[in-house]
Amino acid sequence: MNTFVLIAGVLASLATIGHFTMGTKMYLKPFLSAELDPIVKNVMHSVFHYISVYMVFSSLFLVVIGIRGEKCLFDPTLILAFIGINYGLFALVQIIIGLTSRLPGALMKMFQWIFWILISLFVFLGK
Repeated sequence: MNTFVLIAGVLASLATIGHFTMGTKMYLKPFLSAELDPIVKNVMHSVFHYISVYMVFSSLFLVVIGIRGEKCLFDPTLILAFIGINYGLFALVQIIIGLTSRLPGALMKMFQWIFWILISLFVFLGK
């Protein structure tokens, strides 16, 4: 068992649940009801669910690798690096956008970067 990777998987699973619950309510539904070009809305709706697919499968891989550890049928090193780098870059992008926006308190209003950093950190601690 790899405890750090399992913690990353649990955090990623919680973030995924938040994505489908709070994310749908706070971001997706208001966006889809906005007055925008239908193509733009459909593309962004697709992007929301591209992230959904990534989050579900990366959470699943992290939990499985965390539990199975060295007993995986494959070398999990590359998968862990890929997932860890992705979540780290998600955090970086969100922090940059938050800091460069003119929205007061943007970093706390766009809080997901905290989860992304923690997931990335635990992946690399367990790698």
